[in-house]
Amino acid sequence: MPEPIALIVDDERDIRELLSLALGRMQIRVEAVETLRHALNLLGERRFDLCLTDMRLPDGNGLDLIKHVAEHHQHMPIAMITAFGDVQSAVNALKAGAFDFVSKPVELGTLRNLVQQALSLREQRQDPVATLIGESPDVQGLREQIERIARSQAPVLITGEPGVGKAVVARQIHNRSPRAAAPYVELACSAMAADQLEAELFGKSGAFLAADGGTLVLEDIDSLPLTIQTKIHKAVSDRAIRAIGAFADSAVDVRLITSSTKNLEAEVAARRFRHELLYRINVIALAIAPLRERPADILPLANDYLARHAERAGRKGSVLGAEAQAALQNHTFPGNVRELESLLERAMALSNGGVIESTDLHFAKTEKTPAAGAPSNQALPEVIEQLERAQIQSALEACRYNKTKAAAHLGITFRALRYKMDKLGLE
Repeated sequence: MPEPIALIVDDERDIRELLSLALGRMQIRVEAVETLRHALNLLGERRFDLCLTDMRLPDGNGLDLIKHVAEHHQHMPIAMITAFGDVQSAVNALKAGAFDFVSKPVELGTLRNLVQQALSLREQRQDPVATLIGESPDVQGLREQIERIARSQAPVLITGEPGVGKAVVARQIHNRSPRAAAPYVELACSAMAADQLEAELFGKSGAFLAADGGTLVLEDIDSLPLTIQTKIHKAVSDRAIRAIGAFADSAVDVRLITSSTKNLEAEVAARRFRHELLYRINVIALAIAPLRERPADILPLANDYLARHAERAGRKGSVLGAEAQAALQNHTFPGNVRELESLLERAMALSNGGVIESTDLHFAKTEKTPAAGAPSNQALPEVIEQLERAQIQSALEACRYNKTKAAAHLGITFRALRYKMDKLGLE
């Protein structure tokens, strides 16, 4: 691979010399200019592998350069050099299409990490996202969005109904990013008690430090207490945390991906979510459509699940009969992809042979408790399991898959619900 070349745009001579020296030690050739006009001219003449630009230039704004690159030179990562603590400029740069930002005075270790991650994009294969299943226009557009988003370091907020596949999309963004070989840490915020969350996030072996250099995914971020939200905002803004029990801050380099099933602007209005945190995490917004709005994806998802199940089991898999296919396509799937997988898991257990018929599909909303005294050819444990599964599924749907509320609705503890969901394959 040829030696990379970087474009530096800054009107301060000392900064240009510092950056040129640092990149030169990384075996990167440098072109350093001081004006927006000169930078645009060079971009029109040759190809660069990386660009670093100051915010304020004698004849324009660094944001103008970022927008130009996003439109005409999408292959090239561009990073903004901002004044220390200038959060507004950093967020604006990321929204405009910047790969990342670095604050003055430039810390050479931070700069080196940024440059290495940016240049690693050159080495990545550009094949489409292969593991995002579906044929609908929504999924095709989602694949394209993931490709673009993965090239950035900006925080991402993924929204959508429970079970639509937010975790799958988060994983795909990480896998397609320069951080793919670094840690990937997920934390289900709604699954933990408030007194556990601080340790899970900011402990010496907590999520922020564990994800250093990689990606941190916070699921259901709307469920976090306000005090924890404040600490997360500070961590993201400062790129550092004070671990519990520590006497000094530790720098952390994480890309933050968050998810929510709620309208966070409405949560801000209700004073349940901090406005400043929403501003920082919603740099790139990604909404996933529910399964009922993309019926073309139902059968591809179903067939993929059956194939994966067969591969894990090491045997020939089940297939969907024609009537079963029609029944699936006619179902609204309030539980989305998660409900589809649960439904197929149950159908495989109930079907005779390798073909799943429509009679094997027992949708949660239509399942009924057997009448008293009705004969059954099923063993008692099987009947109880089916009833438990139906009741839990119904409670989850009624509570929009908020497990804490569903547990209260069922009259059991949250831990008991998690145990039963795992046992019944409802996760």
